[in-house]
Amino acid sequence: MARHVQPLGPRVLVRIVRDSNRSDAGLYLPPGAREATAQALLGEVVEVARTLPKTPDPIEVAAEDDEVEGKADLGENVSGIPLGARVLFLKDRAISLPWDDDLRILEVRHVLAIVDLVPEDELQ
Repeated sequence: MARHVQPLGPRVLVRIVRDSNRSDAGLYLPPGAREATAQALLGEVVEVARTLPKTPDPIEVAAEDDEVEGKADLGENVSGIPLGARVLFLKDRAISLPWDDDLRILEVRHVLAIVDLVPEDELQ
């Protein structure tokens, strides 16, 4: 059964981005060994807190209207963090979901930074 989690208040849903299981020296590490000693984790924002939709049931209305293209109106992002952004967050401030160890709900104030991936050829 699939689940959809909609954060409430100033919160976001983040999926942890896992590093490789090798240390800098090339040794294999057990799963989760790096995360156990880290103070902060890197994650990708998969859902954000939103305002109430303008329609009573946006999914149902969009399904009935054949002329509507794209996503239904789910409300505006009120978290201030874009959907799909990679964020650095405090590990001990995030709440893990019981059915998925890679998902965390966290308050926006515990996000330390938004991390952009920059190709090496663009670095100065």
